Amino acid sequence: MTGLLFIRHAETDMAGTLCGHSDPPINARGQKQVAHIVSSLMPETFDEIYSSDLRRAVETAASLSQTSAVSVTTTGSLREIHFGDWEGLTWKEIESRDAEYARQWIEAFPALPAPNGEPFASFEARVLREVNHLLSLANTRRIAVVTHGGVMRVVLRTLLAYDEQQAWEMTKPYCSSFDCTGTIPPQRRIQ
Repeated sequence: MTGLLFIRHAETDMAGTLCGHSDPPINARGQKQVAHIVSSLMPETFDEIYSSDLRRAVETAASLSQTSAVSVTTTGSLREIHFGDWEGLTWKEIESRDAEYARQWIEAFPALPAPNGEPFASFEARVLREVNHLLSLANTRRIAVVTHGGVMRVVLRTLLAYDEQQAWEMTKPYCSSFDCTGTIPPQRRIQ
């Protein structure tokens, strides 16, 4: 089998906050999630494993690597969006600090970045460049891609034509996954 399998990293103690480029390790619940997904993927083999360079993704990918005997290639291109001044905050904390900007951000999404955060267009372009590179490799290989919910939502919306709500629901659970084997028409790929 060839293609890409996207896997969201396991849970951290920052669950419920905008974690972005913050770099916490996975927690005890996350360890159980990793064990479950590794077990469920046991019959599958991978030729390569790519991962975001953030610790929560690297730790998730390392467990998959141990069972498949394939090393992990890390890249900053698969990182979550950087939330700037909102890193590590809950939505309630964000609203209490600046309710007006929070409201504007929701209304203008994805056009308005978090304060001092990465613009969504830059994030999306970074992700799509890397995913298109991985798609070119996946013509002849099976590749696991361990990354973040935001990255996976870009792929689901842009390349697989899911709407925002569908993409959100699919990527909400930690260690959620979806397969891109033969599902992305060439005309949808962003060059």
